[in-house]
Amino acid sequence: MKKNLVLFVLFILPIVAYLFFASGINSFAKLPTITTNIPEINSWKTLDDKPVNLKGKITVLGFIGQDVLQHKGNIFNLYEKIFDRNKNFKDFQMVMIMPDGTQNEVKELQKILVSLGTQAGWNFVFGTPDEILGYYNSLKLVGKLDDKLGTPNVFIIDKNRNLRGRKGQDKKGKVEYKEGYNTKFVSELYNQMIDDVKIILAEYRLALKKNHNATKQLLSNEK
Repeated sequence: MKKNLVLFVLFILPIVAYLFFASGINSFAKLPTITTNIPEINSWKTLDDKPVNLKGKITVLGFIGQDVLQHKGNIFNLYEKIFDRNKNFKDFQMVMIMPDGTQNEVKELQKILVSLGTQAGWNFVFGTPDEILGYYNSLKLVGKLDDKLGTPNVFIIDKNRNLRGRKGQDKKGKVEYKEGYNTKFVSELYNQMIDDVKIILAEYRLALKKNHNATKQLLSNEK
């Protein structure tokens, strides 16, 4: 009994406490779902000709567009405020969807990113304009891509390929809707997206803990 209490204090209580305080910041105890079951992207390839999967990963998804180096400031903001804080979480990844023909610019961007730190977990995948437009439309968003197939917004995708954000009434009864986070504004990444990513990560840590305890209980019952 004493051992279980210690484990609760060490592992469960901090997560519950975080969810409580985080929900006070964004007014949602659990980050709402904007679009369910978005398509996989594993038919598209990276610069290394490898597929990337959304299933089983917490993904920050972006559409940089054709003017790659014009958006490097946005990428720096995203790296420093979001990726750098979560890069050690093994199931966390960044996926940037790029138009075919931007491969050389992406290589130049990667050289610049090296100065910030590791690129493990950063993925650039390439598709045709029609593929990118079709995929973006499948997200069922209010915002649109520009004429260069880009947007400064990035999106949070959970492990079940659901797009998460803010939707509905918060605890104060105020209507709130946010489908993406504008990488131009450090304040938006810092005040909103950091918090929302933490809630998703805490949600999965709690689920892992529950599954671990359930497995231990099942094994104990089988003895």
